[in-house]
Amino acid sequence: MKALTWHGVEDVRIEEVPDPSIQAPTDAVVRVTSTAICGSDLHLYGVLAPFLTKGDVLGHEFMGIVEQVGDEVGDLRVGDRVVVPFNIACGHCWMCSRGLFAQCETTQNTEQDKGASLFGYTSLYGSVPGGQAEYVRVPHAGFGPITLPSDLPDERFLYLSDILPTAWQGVDYAGVGADDTLAVVGLGPVGQLAVRCAQERGVGRVIGVDLVPERLAKAAAAGIEVVNAGEVKDVAGALRDLTGGRGPDGVLEAVGMEAHGSPVAAAVIGAAARLPKPLAKTAVENVGIDRLAALTVCLEAVRRGGTVSISGVYGGMADPLPMMTMFDKGLTIRMGQCHVKRWTGELPQIALRPADDLGLESLATHRLPLEAAPDAYRMFQQKTDGCLKVVLNP
Repeated sequence: MKALTWHGVEDVRIEEVPDPSIQAPTDAVVRVTSTAICGSDLHLYGVLAPFLTKGDVLGHEFMGIVEQVGDEVGDLRVGDRVVVPFNIACGHCWMCSRGLFAQCETTQNTEQDKGASLFGYTSLYGSVPGGQAEYVRVPHAGFGPITLPSDLPDERFLYLSDILPTAWQGVDYAGVGADDTLAVVGLGPVGQLAVRCAQERGVGRVIGVDLVPERLAKAAAAGIEVVNAGEVKDVAGALRDLTGGRGPDGVLEAVGMEAHGSPVAAAVIGAAARLPKPLAKTAVENVGIDRLAALTVCLEAVRRGGTVSISGVYGGMADPLPMMTMFDKGLTIRMGQCHVKRWTGELPQIALRPADDLGLESLATHRLPLEAAPDAYRMFQQKTDGCLKVVLNP
C-alpha cells in the first residue's frame, strides 16, 4: 500500500509499504477514506525528529471502512464506517475506567515513562504505524473506533479522531460558563473549533487571538471578537483592556511548542533536532525547551484566580516558567493529551446536526490526494496559500 513515511527533518515521502494485517484478536484493519494533517504532525516534521526512524508511517487523524476484524472486537463488523481516536485505549483498565483514556495502562509506554500509545507518533508513544496511508491496523478495535452513519461527508466526522474532542476538552478544562470570558490563543484548526465549542457550550464571551489574517477572519465570521497579535504590541495587555483591566476568566492555549515570537528558542530547538540521534534524544529528554511565547501570553493575560487550559502540545523538559506570576495570581493550570473517548458520547450528535453548527465541513482549506502530502506538509508549516487545514484522500 501507499503511505506517508518520515525520512528526516522536513523530509516526508510517499512510499510503498507492507499492508497491515491482524496481529491480535482485538485488531481490525481499516481502509482509510480520509486522513488529515494535524498541527501536532508538524512537531514530527521538525522538533521531535530524534524519536522517529526512517520509514515510520505518520498520521493520527483518520477514518474509513473496516476491512478485516479479529475474533475479539465486540460489535465491530466488516463494512462499518468508523472514525478512530488518535490515542489507543483498551477501555477497561484502571485509567480507562476513570475516563483517562490518554493514560491507558494497557497501551502505556512505561519504558519511556509516557502515556497511552498513539497512532503515527514516534517511539515515545509506541511507534504505531499511522493513518496517512491507504490502510491502518487498529489495536483494541472493540473499544476505540466510533461507528458512523453513511449519509454525510467524511469531514462531518473526521475531526472526532482528535481536534474536535481536543477543542471540546480544552474549553471544558478552562472552567468557564455563561457569565465568563474565554480567550483562545491560537486560531489554527483546534482554536477554530474551540471558539465554536465555547459558543456551543454557552460561554458568555469568546475572544480569539492570532496573527494570521485568514484565521482571524474565519473566527470573526463566526461572531468571535478577535485580537490581531501581529498588530498589538502587548497581547496580554490588550486582553486585559477588553475585560475591564481584570483579564479573561479562562484562557485556552491552542498553539504549542512552536509558537512565533521565540527566535532564540527556535534556533536552539532546530539545532538540537539536527544533532546525531543519541545526542539529540539526550538533549530533548534532559534539557529540551519549547517556544513559550503563546503560553507566556496566556499566563500574563488570565485574571487572578483564573484558569489556563493548555491544548497545544509541549515537549520541553527544562522550560523556564514564570512561577512567581503563576503562584501570586493563584492560577489553575489544566493540560494534557485529549481523552478522546470521554467526549464521544455527545460530540457525534452535534456533528450530525443538519446546520453543521461547528463548521466541520468548512474547516479544511485544502483537500488533496495522499500523493500530495509532502507538499501539503510544507504548505501547512509555512501557512502559505491560506492553508488552515489539509484533508488527504488515499
